[in-house]
Amino acid sequence: MKSRLNWDTPLQFIKGIGPYKSGLLKKIGLITVEDLLFYLPFRYEDRTTIKKIAQLTLNDVQMVSGEVRSTRTVVTSKRHLKIFETVIEDESGLLICKWFNQPFLEKVFKAGDKIILTGKVGLNRFEQNRKEMTPLSYEIINNESDDLAIHHGKIVPVYHETEGITSKYLRSLIYNILGEDFLLLEKEKLPFSLIQKFQFPSQSEALRELHFPSSQESFQKISQGKSPFHHRLVFEDFFILEIGLTLRKNQNNRENKGLSFNIDGEMEGQLLKTLTFKLTDAQKRVLQEIKRDMKAHVPMSRLLQGDVGSGKTVVALIAMLIAIENGYQSCLMVPTEILAEQHFFNFAPFLGQLNVNLGLLTNGMTKREQTEMLERIANGNCQLTIGTHSLVQERVQFKNLGLTVIDEQHKFGVMQRMTLKKKAEAPDMLIMTATPIPRTLSLTVYGDLDISVLNELPPGRKNIHTRLFYEKQRHSTYAMIEKEIKEGRQVYMVYPLIEESEKLDLNAAVTMANRLQNEVFPNFKIGLLHGKMKPDEKEKTMTAFKDRKINILVSTTVIEVGIDVSNASLIMIEHAERFGLAQLHQLRGRVGRGSFQSYCFLMACYPISEDAKRRLDAMVKTSDGFKLAEEDLSIRGPGEFFGTRQSGLPELKVASLLKDGQILEEARDEAIKLLQKDPLLDDPENRGLREVLLKRWNEKLDLFSMG
Repeated sequence: MKSRLNWDTPLQFIKGIGPYKSGLLKKIGLITVEDLLFYLPFRYEDRTTIKKIAQLTLNDVQMVSGEVRSTRTVVTSKRHLKIFETVIEDESGLLICKWFNQPFLEKVFKAGDKIILTGKVGLNRFEQNRKEMTPLSYEIINNESDDLAIHHGKIVPVYHETEGITSKYLRSLIYNILGEDFLLLEKEKLPFSLIQKFQFPSQSEALRELHFPSSQESFQKISQGKSPFHHRLVFEDFFILEIGLTLRKNQNNRENKGLSFNIDGEMEGQLLKTLTFKLTDAQKRVLQEIKRDMKAHVPMSRLLQGDVGSGKTVVALIAMLIAIENGYQSCLMVPTEILAEQHFFNFAPFLGQLNVNLGLLTNGMTKREQTEMLERIANGNCQLTIGTHSLVQERVQFKNLGLTVIDEQHKFGVMQRMTLKKKAEAPDMLIMTATPIPRTLSLTVYGDLDISVLNELPPGRKNIHTRLFYEKQRHSTYAMIEKEIKEGRQVYMVYPLIEESEKLDLNAAVTMANRLQNEVFPNFKIGLLHGKMKPDEKEKTMTAFKDRKINILVSTTVIEVGIDVSNASLIMIEHAERFGLAQLHQLRGRVGRGSFQSYCFLMACYPISEDAKRRLDAMVKTSDGFKLAEEDLSIRGPGEFFGTRQSGLPELKVASLLKDGQILEEARDEAIKLLQKDPLLDDPENRGLREVLLKRWNEKLDLFSMG
């Protein structure tokens, strides 16, 4: 075993595992020795203080060890609860232990078993002199003469379990592997200079200590996530990720010679003269960052973050005009047809004055319209194309695409983004999002992009007042809606469904539009908008709403992005508990675009989950998109936020984007410094790092084409 064991050794070849157990371990992502060693405990138990039964105190959580004397299952007559009971004995006395609604334990415990239990101690209801415990955890410790030191008399790790794999089994397995000499011989992944700089322990020492803390002092720091061992492994995790991202970015810059645009044209000035507003300082700053990229000889890859209403679209339009004035085509890809159509109709008057040929391509167009549009794109007659994901179709061929802009990029997959980029040799790419990204995610998921932030709203914008309501308060919300309309304002009412479903007890847009018109607001004009309507019907409805011919627009989430009606002052979101935090924030951004006070009403219906309640409370507390993004990341976790599991990045083994943001920034700075000194990791000190990069990024990215 010792002669064959290394990081890549499959677990099934290790003594005590075999094919069956390795199959169970694979279910929790444990395939190799390295996977197992980086499967860190989620908590620890201090078994240096195991008490005798006679020493147990009431109402405290304590640990006790004993032998099972008897077991039985009791079914209560009133509530039909199944209670599994065991009587535990040690030399000092007896203890009753009870588990509720866990009848499977009948097959787990048998008389004579030696067990360790942790739980709160009270008195038995019927025998007041008899102590009773409701265990929080248990472990059977039979036949432990060989590995007593692993499970007793020390601080022991507790691991997440799966069917057939207990924490005790994992503890023994990891303890034995950590005792192997191979760990001392493994190459360090981190350069020695970094280990010295940060006074890091070795990787093997860090792993041993995080699995089996050697002292109370070490245990206290480890349990708080503040130990040098934790710091070392988290830093390594982030450092390898950031090295890979920086290498990818550097490689793209080396291999792809981009277009160098003249940024001093006349169209920008001509456009600005036609606008009814002035650019904010933030817009001017971001424009300079974009122009600097467009002037350079490497392709622009920039992420533009801006909260709802911060003015990203006009910045993108100016960038597209720069490309057009240089003789190239531009395209703008947006997530919905209604947004594509709105951009088209909003851009048309401005671009008409600049003699720019504008085009629209969506799947909702007729085949004839699509064919004509494809011809215009292919022959270069269409200088600026606005479209949905239809733009990534193979039949869409640009004559000379210079700039691609993707709006609300999280609505598109990574492959769609790359497909659009391949429509030309090396076009510049600007990616926009109104869903602010927590800094930790922007340094990882978008770590190969340059980032610009629009952190300033146009002058005169007032904070939107957000309030949470429940069904019993519906009449008061209707009264406030009526008040707003009588004062000349307009209202959105958003529903999660188009039509009512037999399976879901939810209000739906079509049904509610009729009810609101006929029963609730008969004196007001109600409009209806949803994704299944034909393009001309949607445009007709939106035009009527903009022209104030509609008082209340009943809609689904098709209005989530891009709809801009400055007279709309109130949005009411029905079944708000069903929406994600980012979506709620986007919907709220449909109002607050004028100079008067605006409101967002969140109408929630029971039952409401804990996560949904956190989302709604966060919406009421703040309108800051970045604070909401941090809360969203906290609620959902990084795996779900923005679909980062599909981001094409290697998995982090130890590091947490939620807890370890400061270490991430530290690791990123060091990664950039290292690659400035050794761009291809040729230095002998960096060979171990190079090897792990090739292994960890294998098939994720074409990272090294450098021999």
